[in-house]
Amino acid sequence: MGLARGIPGLLRGSQGCLWTLGPARGVLGLLGVSWYSHWSWGWLGGGHHPQPPRPCICHLSIHPPVCPSVAHSKFELYTMEWSLKEDLRDCMVAAAPYGGPIALLKNNTRKEKSPSARPLLEIYSASGLLLASMPWKSGQLVQLGWTASEDLLCIQEDGTVLIYNLFCEFMRHFSMGNEVLQNRVLEAKVFHTEYGTGVAILTGAHRFSLTTNIDDLKLRRMPEVPGLQKPPSCWAVLSQDRVTIVLLAVGQDLYLLDNTSCSVVTPPGMSPSAGAYLQMAVSFNYRCLALFTDTGYIWMGLATLKEKLCEFHSSVRSPPKQMVWCMRPRSRQRAVVVTWDRQLMVVGNSTECIQFVLDEDSYLVPELDGVRILSRTSHEFLHEIPEASQEIFKIASMAPGALLLEAQKEYEKESQKADEYLREIKDQKLLPEAVSQCIEAAGYEHEPDTQKSLLRAASFGKCFIDKFPPESFVRMCQDLRVLNAIRDYQIGIPLTFTQYKRLTVEVLLDRLVLRRLYPLAIRICEYLRLSEIQGVSRILAHWACYKVQQKDKSDEEVAHAINQKLGDTPGISYSEIAARAYDCGRTELAIKLLEYEPRSGEQVPLLLKMKRSKLALSKAIESGDTDLVYAVVLHLKNELNRGTFFMTLQNQPVALSLYRQFCKHQERETLKDLYNQDDNHQELGNFHVHSSYSEKRIEGRVGALQNALDEYYKAKNEFAAKATEDQIKLLRLQRHLQEDFDKPYLDLSLHDTVSNLILDGHHKRAEQLYREFKIPDKRYWWLKISALANRGDWEEMEKFSKSKKSPIGYLVRAF
Repeated sequence: MGLARGIPGLLRGSQGCLWTLGPARGVLGLLGVSWYSHWSWGWLGGGHHPQPPRPCICHLSIHPPVCPSVAHSKFELYTMEWSLKEDLRDCMVAAAPYGGPIALLKNNTRKEKSPSARPLLEIYSASGLLLASMPWKSGQLVQLGWTASEDLLCIQEDGTVLIYNLFCEFMRHFSMGNEVLQNRVLEAKVFHTEYGTGVAILTGAHRFSLTTNIDDLKLRRMPEVPGLQKPPSCWAVLSQDRVTIVLLAVGQDLYLLDNTSCSVVTPPGMSPSAGAYLQMAVSFNYRCLALFTDTGYIWMGLATLKEKLCEFHSSVRSPPKQMVWCMRPRSRQRAVVVTWDRQLMVVGNSTECIQFVLDEDSYLVPELDGVRILSRTSHEFLHEIPEASQEIFKIASMAPGALLLEAQKEYEKESQKADEYLREIKDQKLLPEAVSQCIEAAGYEHEPDTQKSLLRAASFGKCFIDKFPPESFVRMCQDLRVLNAIRDYQIGIPLTFTQYKRLTVEVLLDRLVLRRLYPLAIRICEYLRLSEIQGVSRILAHWACYKVQQKDKSDEEVAHAINQKLGDTPGISYSEIAARAYDCGRTELAIKLLEYEPRSGEQVPLLLKMKRSKLALSKAIESGDTDLVYAVVLHLKNELNRGTFFMTLQNQPVALSLYRQFCKHQERETLKDLYNQDDNHQELGNFHVHSSYSEKRIEGRVGALQNALDEYYKAKNEFAAKATEDQIKLLRLQRHLQEDFDKPYLDLSLHDTVSNLILDGHHKRAEQLYREFKIPDKRYWWLKISALANRGDWEEMEKFSKSKKSPIGYLVRAF
């Protein structure tokens, strides 16, 4: 330790490996032999069984800073399992970010048409395990790319974009337009913005077309570059202020294409002798831009081209194979990784750089907080070492986290030095900071042993702090356990802690579901105690939707298996699972699954979609929901011819009754047809009586009542027939009275008609109505006496009282 403390600026090893100082470039490297440990967390293993340990050479390099006070580290994620025979340069490669899958297209340059020579599309996990493969039988591919939801985009020369899932199952396709079809595709890029996943195309006419969201396809044709006669030497898609633009280089000129114009731009601080642009790279967050010229000059600045960050003069002038950014979120330091056939260079603010000699062809995958490096045999990660890790593991570091780690190690050795280290931290009142530093550094470590060492130190330090909140420690332990489980090479998702927090656990669960790793996803939900609706229920629903696609079992077996697994789990919708079964052509299975759906409102729409209308009507009636019954009945009305529709309702009295109620208010003529079909003369008579009141002309009203009279006779309802007949007679008399006296009598009752006649002094006409309609004597006497009293015609009242004996007594006469 004494010798180590005397060497400032070096980093110490955390796992007892040999440090060597490289004489050529002053690169400090670590080369050791360890055993590859298969981390399977018991119940968290998702159904995968541990493999026996395998020896491998793990190479970890920690380098002097390319920026002041910043170091970079490169370590191996996996020894690749794919056993490729081809070099990566002979394949078309596309790797999804956030530790996503890798797509390879082999034999794409061959022109033979024989089936054996067809290109082969393969999809691997990040650890090189084959997920799916298929021979490519469609058009010539120009570019592969991944969407944010890990669907594979295959961009063809004719502008058609085919979309496949992780298992090479075709999902859908779309076209980039007729202009692209006519001029063909020269180059294509897949990019990601806040709008979604986009595709940009360079056509044979040297024009750019793009869409910012393939799920809401809106094609944009970018402005033309004046005088452009050949493809640009390099180009990139930028996203600024929610606007997507294209930056391209032609020789020493840069052009910026927005929605309406093409403008020439010059990066600030660019050397006049920089030369022609050969390569450009946009950072993961689209905020930074790097340019490489044919003189080996590298310019780094903001993507807005308004500020220069730094520059670097490289001795290599040949065009790089790839150039990507390597930077951490919220870090003020920037670095760019450039590769050639057998060389990798990391450059930043410093005048020096880190260089690697590559043993084999490699492919760079930019990430949120670093760069993944793929080759035939290994998968590595290059990143800027976080500040917390630098402070703890730097040789001779006096940071509180470093002292706490040493104190815990000495405590395990039962050494009194543990108390000395601990007192030193407590005297400076930095113990809470030391604990937080160890917790934070544990998240950035990839090796579980180092994670445990740091967490033990944090746990040790917590014991000496009053009321230290345990949430951060517990949360970090949970996060690391989840991360270690998904980093297992059989799972193959090498997320870093920073990526995991940006991605969120919900998206991680979605990705596990897409990989059909249902047991692991469920156990993570249970371990993190997520709500059933957000966690287990949703995953089980996805599992069931996948289960219905398996056609090697009968409908009865699949339905029973799904019900046994799901039961009455909250948040499960059997109707959604049944809908997936129906989409897969398994109608009978869908019907069986709907039997487990407790909500009729979810059953009925799918049954109607499957054209099981009668069953849908039965389910709607069983639910007791009249709105649902009405919805089914109206659907049947539009779907079936009139006769079949009426016959269907005959077998469902409840539905027929509700439909009649509907027709009474909405479709009167249909109601008449229903009564005619049933020979329901009584209701037909009522219908005609009701219809008579909507007639404005007296002839129409009398005609409607005459129809009602006929129907009542057929129904043998003598009372209704007699009442209707009297109404017809009254209407005719009222019409004559109205014509004779020029006063309104229509629509009055018999009582009011007689009363008005008496009030107007037409006593003979009143007597005529009294006789024709056989008004009872008592009613007529009361009616006439009341009318004469209201009129004040006492003489007529006296005359009337003496006409014959009063049927209502003489008290009235005295009154």
